[in-house]
Amino acid sequence: MIIDLKYHIASIVAVFLALGIGILVGTALIGNNVNDVIVEEQNRMFEQLKADLYKMRYDNRAAKEEIAFYKSSIELNKEFNKAILPVLTGDKLEGKQIAVVDTNSSSLHNDWIEALRNAGATITSVTSILEGLELEDDNKRKEISTKLMINDTSARTLARDISTEIAAGIYCGQNMENLKYFEHQGIIKISGDYGVPVDIVIIAGGSNTNQREQCENIDTQIINYFIKNGVPVLGVEESDAKFSYMKQYQKQKITTVDNVDMISGQFSLVMAAGGIDGNYGIKSTAQRLIPALP
Repeated sequence: MIIDLKYHIASIVAVFLALGIGILVGTALIGNNVNDVIVEEQNRMFEQLKADLYKMRYDNRAAKEEIAFYKSSIELNKEFNKAILPVLTGDKLEGKQIAVVDTNSSSLHNDWIEALRNAGATITSVTSILEGLELEDDNKRKEISTKLMINDTSARTLARDISTEIAAGIYCGQNMENLKYFEHQGIIKISGDYGVPVDIVIIAGGSNTNQREQCENIDTQIINYFIKNGVPVLGVEESDAKFSYMKQYQKQKITTVDNVDMISGQFSLVMAAGGIDGNYGIKSTAQRLIPALP
C-alpha cells in the first residue's frame, strides 16, 4: 500500500506535538523543582548502585573463602586417602607377578604402578606402545613387513601382527629380537623381564583422540592373546580420558577400572588384580565405584 507523503509528515508532526505536550504537562505537575527531582533521583540510583556493588564484593569474598575451604578439604581428603590406601591394600598382592602394557602412552603413571608394588606385587615388565605404531610411513611399513616376513603392508595388518608379537614377547620371551627391533624403530619402549611367568596382565588404554580402530587393532589383539593362553587381563584408563576404551575392553569380558589416576581407582585396581572381578570406576560403563570390601 502506498502512503501519502502529506499524511506521513502529519503523523510525524503529531508525534512530536504529543511529546511536547507530555513534557509541558510533566513540568507543570512537578513545578519549578524539576532539576531537584532529577538530581534526587540520580542520587538515589547512585546509592542503590553503591549498595549493590558492596553486596557483590561481599558475596565474592564469601565465595572465595568457601572455595578455599573446599580446596583445603579436598587436599586433606587426598592426603588421608593416600595414607589409608597402603593400610587397606597391604600384602593383598603378595607374590603376584604383573606385566603392564600401556597402549597410548597416556595412562602410564608411577602412582598406580607404585600402588601395585606397595600391595606386594612384582612388576615383571612395562611395555609402552608409542605413537610410532600409527605406521603412516610407507617405507617404514615395508621394512617392518619384511622383518616379520609378511606380505600385507597395510597399517591395520601390521598393527595387529606387531601387537601379537608384543604379547608373545611378554608371555614367552622367545622373540625378544623383534621387540628390540620395534624399540629401535620407535614403536615401543620396553623395560623389565620378558618371558617370565605372569599372574595377570594390566593393559592401560584410553585416549585423548578418537582411536577406536587403534584399540581394535592393538588392545584387543593383546587381550585376546593372553586370554587364549589362560592369563587374566585387567583393563584400566584414567578418569579424564576423552575417548574411553572401557566398552571395547568389556566386550572381551575382562575386569576394568576407569579411574586409575584416583585413589579409589587404585584401590579397585589392587583388589581387582587380587581376583575381585567387575567393572569399577566413575563412568557410565562402571558397575560400582569400588569392589565390595572383604
